[in-house]
Amino acid sequence: MEEALIPVVPMSHTAHIRSHRKPRRSASKIAMRAGVAGGILSTVAVAGASGPANAAEPVTQTLELPTLTADLAAQVAESADATELAAANYELQAERDAAAAQAAKEAKADLAVAKKKAEAKKKAEEAARKAAAERAARDAERVTLAASASASASASASAPSASASASTPSVTAPASGSVGTVIAFLKAQLGDAYVMGATGPNAWDCSSLVQAAFREVGVDLPRVSQDQSMMGTEVSLSNLQPGDILYWGGKGSAYHVGVYIGGGQYLDAANPSKGVVIQDLSGYPASGAVRVL
Repeated sequence: MEEALIPVVPMSHTAHIRSHRKPRRSASKIAMRAGVAGGILSTVAVAGASGPANAAEPVTQTLELPTLTADLAAQVAESADATELAAANYELQAERDAAAAQAAKEAKADLAVAKKKAEAKKKAEEAARKAAAERAARDAERVTLAASASASASASASAPSASASASTPSVTAPASGSVGTVIAFLKAQLGDAYVMGATGPNAWDCSSLVQAAFREVGVDLPRVSQDQSMMGTEVSLSNLQPGDILYWGGKGSAYHVGVYIGGGQYLDAANPSKGVVIQDLSGYPASGAVRVL
């Protein structure tokens, strides 16, 4: 076999000059080209070696490197966009679910508040109706008592004098019917409110209630407790009779008054928390008493 002679190409006399050399390729490009070249040379070598044995069959095997086509790049980009859109949709749905849960919670709270307000309004309306009914009943009873007191006064005025020859008598205590009128008036005010300085008809303080009760039978009492404790005749607490005025504190400096109604009880406008009530004298003993009837 004849040996192939490889011609020697003389080197250019300018090859050693840097500015005449081609730009250096990157390492990745060089490696790729080397790989391609190596693959091609290997293919040629295999084909050459098998040439004499298989001269009748041409070599058709080629080596193809995978390439990133435009379609594959578009698919990757589309997949990334779809993933981002799905994440955004999930986030939006989560925000909507949270907002719906918060709205439901607030609606439930608002409903509870509205229900409580409705119940409170209903109770207030019922209390107002009840108070109005009680007030109407007391007013009717007052009218009846006033009519009875007027009738009694007229009868007393028209009655003949027991001793025509006697001189004008001194003021004497009215009949027991007057005491009954006073007590009936006081009981008609039970449940009224206590308000300092009030004089009726639905709110009283202690002395205004006593003053109004005795006015029903024509007895004019002073307005305040201190002066009321100085009226009439002083009586001992062991000799009390219905209609006697009880006072607490010193005579002439009393700070509270009420009226004895019998059975160890008295009626008074007690305080803002109790209003007009009946109480046991044993629970709050009076300092003294006066009798004006």
